[in-house]
Amino acid sequence: MARRFRGSEEVKVDTKGRVSIPAKFRRVFEQCDPDWQPGNRPQLVIVYGTSKQNHLQLYTMEAIEDIDRQIDRMQRGTPERAMLEASMNGFAEEAEIDGDGRLLLPQKLREKIGLTERAFFIASGEYLKLWTPEAYAEDAERLEARIPDFEPGADPLSLLPARDEG
Repeated sequence: MARRFRGSEEVKVDTKGRVSIPAKFRRVFEQCDPDWQPGNRPQLVIVYGTSKQNHLQLYTMEAIEDIDRQIDRMQRGTPERAMLEASMNGFAEEAEIDGDGRLLLPQKLREKIGLTERAFFIASGEYLKLWTPEAYAEDAERLEARIPDFEPGADPLSLLPARDEG
């Protein structure tokens, strides 16, 4: 199983639209790029989605290849497959992290999410979400409102499905 992203980080966006990828996240991109070697630039895929999506999703090469395999197993011609193909391929860009650990975000992607001076990364397991800090704060409030009320001391891991004991 591929390494997963963990944590969050706020970074500056330079005037050319480059964001520094924190080292802990760069290591995951490197380890999950089958073609990466020291001295090479790790590859990734940026999924920017439809007009309703106000953040970017940054996938490792292993994660995007796994998603592609899953889409390939779906019945051709179904609305679900068409939607996933559009989301993961049509509304996506291939990218690389430069030798200084930065990711150049195309102007159209920066404009789409309103990215100017600061960017906020938050891990989502097999991919990173990249937000403006303000948009993330709004999303975090919506998430907080959806979290079930727990009794004091309750374990949130109780929400996970039962383990396969096989």
